[in-house]
Amino acid sequence: MTEPAGNVSLAEATRVWAKIALLGFGGPAGQIALMHRILVEERKWIGEARFLHALNYCMLLPGPEAQQLATYIGWLMHRTKGGLIAGTLFVLPGMVAIMILSWIYAAAGNAGAVAALFFGLKAAVLAIVAEAVRRIGGRALKNRVLGIIAAAAFAAIFFFAVPFPLIVLGAAAIGYAGGRAGGTAFSGGPAHGAGEEGETLLGDGIPAHARPSLRWSLKVSAIFLLLWLAPVAVLMATVGPDHVFGRIGLFFSQMAVVTFGGAYAVLAYVAQQAVETYGWLAPGEMLDGLGMAETTPGPLIMVTQFVGFMGAFRQAGGLNPFVAGTLGGLLTTWVTFTPCFLWIFLGAPFAEKLRANRALSAALSAITAAVVGVVLNLAIWFALHSLFRHVRQVNAGPLRFDLPVAASVDPAACVFAAAALIAIFRFRLGAPLVLAGCAAAGMAWWAIV
Repeated sequence: MTEPAGNVSLAEATRVWAKIALLGFGGPAGQIALMHRILVEERKWIGEARFLHALNYCMLLPGPEAQQLATYIGWLMHRTKGGLIAGTLFVLPGMVAIMILSWIYAAAGNAGAVAALFFGLKAAVLAIVAEAVRRIGGRALKNRVLGIIAAAAFAAIFFFAVPFPLIVLGAAAIGYAGGRAGGTAFSGGPAHGAGEEGETLLGDGIPAHARPSLRWSLKVSAIFLLLWLAPVAVLMATVGPDHVFGRIGLFFSQMAVVTFGGAYAVLAYVAQQAVETYGWLAPGEMLDGLGMAETTPGPLIMVTQFVGFMGAFRQAGGLNPFVAGTLGGLLTTWVTFTPCFLWIFLGAPFAEKLRANRALSAALSAITAAVVGVVLNLAIWFALHSLFRHVRQVNAGPLRFDLPVAASVDPAACVFAAAALIAIFRFRLGAPLVLAGCAAAGMAWWAIV
C-alpha cells in the first residue's frame, strides 16, 4: 500500500482541477481527452492503463462519466476531500453559466434573435454528437465482436425501445462471459501495472485509503444518501408528489439511479419524459438546452438544470416564475450530482481492488461498446428532430421508432448541419469555434429572412 500523492499539494491539485473545469468544453469526449492530456501526458499523475480502468468503471455507473472520472482521480490522490473538490469544481462553472442562460431564455426565448441563436446552435450540436460517435467508437470498437455489440445496442434502443439499463446488463454479461472463457475480443490491452504505470505519481500501488472497508462503506453511504434524499423527502412531505418541485426531485433522483452511459445516453430518456410525460419542454427546447450545455464548460448533463428551471418556471404556482425556476434548477442539479459522489466513494475502492481482474475488465469493455450504439441512437434522434419539423412514430409488432415526415424537411437546418459537419470532420475545427460560427450564422440568417 502507498500513501496519497504527497508530491502534489491539495492546493496545486485544486488549481489543476479548476483549470480542467474552466476548459471542459465539447462534452464528455472532449473533457476526457482534456483530462488525459493534462493528468496522464503532461503531469503524469496517473498512468494510461489506470486512467482507462477508472474511465471504464465510471462508464459503468449511472451519471456523467467525465465528472465521476475527475472525482475518482481526485479521491485517489487526496482522499475524500480531493474527490469532493475535483467533482464539485467540474460542475460549478457550467452550473452558473446554465442558470444565467436559463434566465435569458425564459425572459426572451421566443424573441426572434434568441430563437435564431439556438437555431444555429442546434446544427453545431448535431455535428458534435456525430463527432462523439466517431471518437468513442474509435476508442472502444477495437474488433468485430465489439462492433457487433455496438450495432446490437443501437438496434435494441432505436428500433425496439429496449431500456438502456437492460442493454448495459446484457453487454456486461457477454463481456464477462467472454473474459472468463479466455477470449481476447474484450481485452483492453496490456495488463495493468506494466511499464509506464510505475513511472507516474500514483504508480501502480493502491493508496492506503483506497482499500475496501465495511466501516467506510457504511459511513459514506449513510452520509451521501442523507444529503441526496433528505431534501426530496422533505418536499414529498410538504408540497406532495404532484407539485412541480416534488416531481423534479423524484424524477431526477430516479434518473440518477437508472440512467447509464453518461450524458449522451441519458438525454434521449430525459427529453422523452420532460416533453411527453411532464410537459415541461417542447421537443425543440430540449435541443436548445443541449446547445446551452455545449457552449458552456462542464458536463453535458447540466442540461437537466435547464429542464428543471423551465419546468418550475412554467408551473410556478404562487411563486415568482424566475424564483421558482431558479429553485427548480438548483434542486435538479443537487439530486443529479450528489449521487455521483456516492457511487465513486462507495465503489471506487472495490474497482481499485479488481483492476487486475480480466473478466471484469472484459465486461467494462463490452459496456463501452454498447454505449457507442446508444450515442449513435442519440445522434439520429437529434437529426430527426432538428432537420425535420415533424416525425411520426411507427408501431409494428415489437418495432417502435420515429420516422421523419419527408415533406417537413427544413432546408436551412440541413445546410447549417452540413456546414457544421464539414467544419468538424473535414477541417478539424474545435467545438467552441463550430458553436460560435453556427450561432453567428443563425443570427445572420434571422437578420436576412
